[in-house]
Amino acid sequence: MHPMLNTAVKAARRGASVINRASFDVDRIKVTQKQQNDFVTEVDKAAEQAIIEVLKNAYPDHAILAEESGASTDLSTQENVWIIDPLDGTTNFIHGFPQYCVSIALQQKGQITQAVVYDPTRNDLFTATKGAGAYLNDKRLRVAKRDKLAESLIGTGFPYSSMEGLEQYIDMFRIMTQKCAGLRRPGAAALDLAYVAAGRLDGFFEKGLKPWDIAAGALLVSEAGGIIGDFTGESDYLFKGDVIAASPKVFAQMVTLLSSFA
Repeated sequence: MHPMLNTAVKAARRGASVINRASFDVDRIKVTQKQQNDFVTEVDKAAEQAIIEVLKNAYPDHAILAEESGASTDLSTQENVWIIDPLDGTTNFIHGFPQYCVSIALQQKGQITQAVVYDPTRNDLFTATKGAGAYLNDKRLRVAKRDKLAESLIGTGFPYSSMEGLEQYIDMFRIMTQKCAGLRRPGAAALDLAYVAAGRLDGFFEKGLKPWDIAAGALLVSEAGGIIGDFTGESDYLFKGDVIAASPKVFAQMVTLLSSFA
């Protein structure tokens, strides 16, 4: 395992131990609302601090972009940036619904080179190093072999805090429901992307994501032989936030149906 990936795994496990301890008594956790239906808990913040501490100890000169604390410096001048979501799926976590994860990625000169998505409830550790493949624990990952959208299980996420995209989303939902075998909305985009890499989902689409939702999962998907792009199939999705990910043939079919929503 690449030494930087090793450090990221250590950081993810440290963050997850904060989350696991808190999950035993989820009713006592202090929750604050950032905006409608967008929650942050003291657990998100504590897990983020634990993760950053591990990364900073190993790489003091690297920059950080994290969901709760934002950017540590002007990122445009930085060669190495760790992109962190300490707890993707906070709403699930608050309700004791076991679908959430820690997501950590390293961006070097604008390219994602290391990725970890860790699901503490199932002890699923998804990792990838650019050019060296994607893994679940020690097993090499490949995207699913299905090549017809009509037979595919597709993951998505719909607007939850800002409702302005809801009408458009309902249109996408209608089209995709008619064209695929099933649509799922588990509630943690980073884990959905990891599931595409693992072949547990055949594809995934969502609009309005943040870089920390996408960064690690995107590398997992591409290293597992899948394609990730925006709604027109282009590669500038990371800061745009609109994402389609799937095996190559299913990706093409999804772009055909969704490009009008770009």
